[in-house]
Formats: sequence, structure tokens, C-alpha cells
Amino acid sequence: MGVRERYLAIDLGTTSVKAGVFSSDGTLLAHVRQTYPTHRSEGGRCEQDPADWTRLIDKAVNGFHQRFAPETFAAGALTSQINTHVFVGRDGAPLMPAILWQDTRAEAEAAELDRLLSEADKIAWLGAPIPIDASHLLARMLWTKRHRPDVWDRTSHVLLPKDYALLHLTGALATDPLSNVGVVGVDGRYVENILNLVPGATERMAPLCPITDIMASTRQGVPMAVATLDGWVGLMGTGACAEGSFVYLSGTSEILGVASRTVTHAPGIIVFNEAGGLKLHAGPTQSGGASQVWFADLAGLSFEALAASVAALPSSRRTPLFLPQLAGERAPIWNAGLRGAFLGLESGMGTGDLAKAVYEGVALSARHVFEAVEASAGQQAEWVACGGGGFHADPWGQIRADVLGKPMKRLAITDTGLVGAACIAAVAAGDATTLWDAQRAYARFDTTFEPNHALRGRYDDLFGIYLDAIEAHEAIGNRLRTL
Repeated sequence: MGVRERYLAIDLGTTSVKAGVFSSDGTLLAHVRQTYPTHRSEGGRCEQDPADWTRLIDKAVNGFHQRFAPETFAAGALTSQINTHVFVGRDGAPLMPAILWQDTRAEAEAAELDRLLSEADKIAWLGAPIPIDASHLLARMLWTKRHRPDVWDRTSHVLLPKDYALLHLTGALATDPLSNVGVVGVDGRYVENILNLVPGATERMAPLCPITDIMASTRQGVPMAVATLDGWVGLMGTGACAEGSFVYLSGTSEILGVASRTVTHAPGIIVFNEAGGLKLHAGPTQSGGASQVWFADLAGLSFEALAASVAALPSSRRTPLFLPQLAGERAPIWNAGLRGAFLGLESGMGTGDLAKAVYEGVALSARHVFEAVEASAGQQAEWVACGGGGFHADPWGQIRADVLGKPMKRLAITDTGLVGAACIAAVAAGDATTLWDAQRAYARFDTTFEPNHALRGRYDDLFGIYLDAIEAHEAIGNRLRTL
């Protein structure tokens, strides 16, 4: 391998830092995954320490450089969770813990701000009726201004995790238009009419740059692309690179998307501005893999043991209905007040039944998003490319195919955020002309989950019950929250 024929890829996710080194032909040469804690407390608070992110990123990068000389890297790209916010001072240091995307403390501020924008305004300015919810940048800003004025007054910038990490790695400050969902308009610029809803917001925003631009180099000399959010990068890495390509990315949340230039303005779906030649429609749930983590911890079982318990059940066995809204819901209903539940429990049911219910409930929430994505793009999927850690378990992959009623082709490299980051690095380095050209080098499938058509009627009925249950449970949950 010659000089500068490797790419550094980093994915700063909700639960871990994943990092990899790719060759120019798409081979994964090295890979590490390191977890960090999330701190939850009353009032919907969900926080992380940004120092955990940078410590593990440094560890990964330094480890790679012991094996591969920095001068052999053509470029790198770092993607991350978004709607997680770091309030930093003039020195770039955090002023308080990062507010995670799952945090709902700003629910009241979000509702207040959202009422100030009409659906027509949102479509005109943002290209879609994107709501201001509890994870929205402005809701977090208004909450901090009201409840932590000491922090707000000292805040120089409010950064996304990737932009904070890139500032740490390179000393340069930048962000990208796609990651700033809800405040960047169809022209790729900040929407002043929206930012002005919170006085002081505009001057605390980072400069905008295209995702495939090189922003600066690391201390070791690796040129780093600006890149963008993990959902978009993961969808692109999974295969949403050609018109009409449907994808399903499973991690802490489920993200479903399609590349399509047709926009119907269907409610609840995010339509990103065109970037890298792609126009993506996407919808993220609130709790996909997070539901598995919650139940596995509760049951005291490994993910592998959960999958085995589900595989042992006959497909015809009746299981409970699980509502996975453990911390509210995002697409397509965007309701932070929803909560989860098991419905239809019977005394003869065991851990395997509950585990299967969790798998099915998450798949039902994905179908809810998927149908909205199809409506947003004005087309239906013939098959779906899938990836992410949630697809490691074959029984869960099969259930998803059965619930959606679509064949699902799983990528061999399930860390599709790293694949997408490597594609961005290749384009940024000038080694690939388009993201589609780059992604084709990585698109290797290892399994196809074919839907069991004998189960189609059952899952159609269950999906209808699921939708009714969400609506009924909303009122019950609201009453419980007042106790």
C-alpha cells in the first residue's frame, strides 16, 4: 500500500466511540469500540461527560498511529450523535455536562417555541414541517438561559459532539448544515427568523461548512473532513446513495430513510437539504437498541441470551405487546410525553416471551416510521438495506423483515457509521468523485432476511393494535406523570 491510501473513520455514538481504519478498496484494517456512561436523573435529564468522548477518541487514534503512520492517511472523518449539545466557554471547555438527545428537560420550552412557528413557516424555511421538540437546539438554549443563567452568560458556542471532538483534535471550529436540523434552511444557511426566537442564539452558533470539505488536520497531520451527523452518515453508509434506495439503521434508536428528490411534506419525517449529491428523507425513533439494553439489564441476560430465548419460541406463539416509548418518541409522532408499556401479559409467559415482545415492539415502531418515510418520498420500497449493531441478532433481523413485510439485506460491516465516515473521507481526499462511488466499494451483504408471508396478516393486525395502544396509552401516561 502506497502513501496516503488509508482513511480514518470515527463514530461518536450514544453509548460508545467506534473507530476504524479503512483501505482505499473498502477493507476494514483495524477496528475498536469503547463504551462510556450515560447519567440519568429525575426531570428527564440524560447527560454525558464530553471528557469521556475525547479520552477514548485519543486512545483510539493513538493506537492506530502505533500501527499505521499518520502520513499514510489520506483523510479522516468523524461523525456523531446529534441533538446532543455541549455548552462551551471561550477556551472550548464544557461549562456543564452534555445534554443528550434523549434528555426531555426542555419539553416545556420546546412546546412554547413550537407554537410560535406555523407549519407553513417550517416548510418555507426548513423544507419540511420539522417540530421544535425537547431535543431541539433552541429548546436547550432557552432552558439553559432560564435555569442556568450562569452557564448561558459564559457560553461562547453550543456545539454538537462531533464539532466539540473535532475542535479537540484539530483546534478548528466548524459545523455543517445537515447536523443543524431545525435551524438551517433550504438554502444551507442559518434561519435567522428561527434563531431570533431565543435572543443570543445566533452569536453562539459555529460557522457552517460543507460536509466533504477538509476543515483542518489533527496534531498528527491527518486531514479531517467536516462530516455530519451519525444518522445521515449511517444511512449513506448503509446504501442510501442512489435515488429510491431504502435503508434501515439500528443502533440506540432505529433510523429509517430513503434517498429521493421527491418531497411530499408528509408530517413527522425529516427531509435533509441536498448534500454530497444526496437528498435523504429520514425518521429516527427514540428507543430501538436502547429498549434491548433496558430489558437485558432488567432480566440480567446478555444480548446473545435474549436472542437465543427468542429463537427458541415458535413463531405462532402469542406474546405481549411492547410499547418502546421508554423516554418519549421521535418520528413520526414527536411526543416527548409518551411512555412504554407491556400489554396483554399472562401468567404463563416468561423471559423469552417478553424479549420477543421487545423485538416486535421496536420493529413496530420502525414500521410506523417506515410507512411515513415512504409517504414522504412518494414511493414504496422493494427491499431494504440494513445495518447497525441492532442487526447482529438474526432473530431480530427476521422479526423486522416480517413486521415490515420487506426483504432486508444486511451489510457485512454492521458499523455503517464507520463505512459512511470512510466514504466522506475518500471524497474529501479527492479519491472518490461521489459518495455513491465510494460506498459501492463497501456495499457487501452477508445475509438477506426474507419476510415470512404467512405472518403478514398477524403483523398487520398487531400494527393496528400498536397504533391504537399508543393513542390510548398517551392519556394514561399523562395521568400517571401527575401522581
